[in-house]
Formats: sequence, structure tokens, C-alpha cells
Amino acid sequence: MLQTGDAVPPVLLVDERGAPVELSGLLDRPTVLYFYPKDDTPGCTAEACKFRDDYEDFTAAGAQVIGVSSDDAATHARFKERHRLPFRLFSDPGGAARAAFGIPKTLGILPGRATFVIVDGRIVYAFNAQFAPEQHVRRALAALRHPA
Repeated sequence: MLQTGDAVPPVLLVDERGAPVELSGLLDRPTVLYFYPKDDTPGCTAEACKFRDDYEDFTAAGAQVIGVSSDDAATHARFKERHRLPFRLFSDPGGAARAAFGIPKTLGILPGRATFVIVDGRIVYAFNAQFAPEQHVRRALAALRHPA
């Protein structure tokens, strides 16, 4: 998995309209990029809602939040609406972005859960923990407030 100091790899994501978007084009400010397994599962919903609840703290720190899973745009739209998520969700069909970031599978089968704090195209914090979804939010916010 990519770590602190690594450059963000060139990856394509798919936006809510189904259009390809180069990740580098989204990184115009500090970014919390979090990869999660699947919309509407208990852990992923808890994580997304915690990012939602703390969203003002992220924007006050000058950062944006971006969520990524392999779910399609329509699934993301329903998930965003159902949980009133104020940040963008992108699709990673086929898992190419997840692979470029080196996110390991959990138990060899579940898509991994990882969060990266990115500043100026470089990773300043990386955290990987499948079964601690809300810790991703707390740790990312701490990394923004107290950069190493």
C-alpha cells in the first residue's frame, strides 16, 4: 500500500455522470481520499455518515473528501441521497485505482478499506483498517490538523 511521501499515482475514476475523471484533476486542495468496499453495508454506511457528520471540520481545515468504491454511479447517487452525503463519490470499476494505491484485500476476498490524506499530489497520511471504519475519519482529520 502507498505510504506517506509517495506520489499519487495516475488513475481514472468514474464520476456521477459515468464520465472518466483523472484523479490528479481533483487534487486542487488538500484531499481525504477514502476507499471503501460497498455502498449501504453497515461499516461503509457508518464511515460515510461519520465523514458527513464531521464534514464541516474537513472543510474548515481546507480539505475536500472523496469516497471511492467499485459501485456504479446510480448506486452512489442513491447512497448519497439516502444518507445526505455532502461529498463526492466516484466509481472504480474493475478496481484499477484501488490496485494503483496498493490496497490489500481483507481475508483475501473483501475490497480493502483505506484512507489517504493528500497534499500537493503527495500522500501525507495513509491508514488501512477494514474493521475500524470510523477511525478513518478521526485519523484523517487529525492528520490534516497536525501534519507530520
